Amino acid sequence: MKSLLPLLTLGALLVSPMPLHAEITRTVEKTFTVQPGGNLRAGTEGGDITIRSADINEVRIVATQVIHAANDREADAILKRLMLTLDQKGNNVVAEAKYPSPPNGWSGNWPPVMVSFEITLPRRFNLNLNTSGGEIAVTSVQGDVRANTSGGNLNFERVDGTIDGQTAGGNITLKNCKARAKLTTSGGDIEIDPASGPTEATTTGGDVRVRVAKGAGFELDAATTGGEVSVEGLAITPTRGSVGDGVLVGRINGGGPPLRLRTTGGDISVRT
Repeated sequence: MKSLLPLLTLGALLVSPMPLHAEITRTVEKTFTVQPGGNLRAGTEGGDITIRSADINEVRIVATQVIHAANDREADAILKRLMLTLDQKGNNVVAEAKYPSPPNGWSGNWPPVMVSFEITLPRRFNLNLNTSGGEIAVTSVQGDVRANTSGGNLNFERVDGTIDGQTAGGNITLKNCKARAKLTTSGGDIEIDPASGPTEATTTGGDVRVRVAKGAGFELDAATTGGEVSVEGLAITPTRGSVGDGVLVGRINGGGPPLRLRTTGGDISVRT
C-alpha cells in the first residue's frame, strides 16, 4: 500500500485544480555560442517571449517557470511532464516549452506551468516566435522576424529587416522600425510610430494609428468599413476617396514606400 502513495499523489495533482494563488517560480538558464545571422525558434504555451540584442556572439536564454503548485514536491511532479527544449544545431537555436494535454476531468487552468523566455542574442539574427497565450516583444534586431500569438500583444522596437506579426486577441505596436512589416490582429489596435518602411496593417476590431516624419513620402492606401480615415500635417494628392471618408488612396509628399491600412471596426489616422 505504501508503494502506491507517490502515484496517488501525482494522480490527485493532475485531476484537481490548484488554487490560483499557489505559485512557485523557478528558472533555467543556458547559453550557446553562435555567429550573427543565425536563426532562433522559440515557442511556449501561455508564457511571454522577450527578445533583446547585444554586441555578443551568444544566445543567452532564461526560461522562467511559473508552476501552479502548493509546495516544492507538487512542483517537482508537474515539471516531470514538462517538455523543455533548449538546444543548438550549427548556428540555429531552439527554445521550446510544451506540456501534455489535460487529463479527463480537469477543470482548472492548463497547462499547470507557464514558461516565459527572455533571450539575448546578436543584433543580426532571424526569429520565429510563437506563444498561445502571452505577449511577444522584440527590440533592436536586424533580421527576419515572424511572431504569432493567439492571446497577447506584439511589440516591435528598432527592428530592421522584415516583420510578419499576427495576434488573434491583442494590440500591435511598431516603434522606430525600418522593417518591411505585415501586421494583423483580429481583436486590437495597431500603432505605428513612425512608419518608414513598406507596411501593411490590418485589424478587424480596432483602430489604426500611424505617425510619420513631417517630410516623409509614401503611397497611402487606407480603408475602413466602420469608421473614417484622417490625415493631419501631410500633403496628400488623393486618387480615390477623401479625408474623413472610409476610403483614402493617394500620394503623400510626392510618394514612396507603400502604406496599406485596413480595419473593419475602427478609425484610421495618419499624422506627423
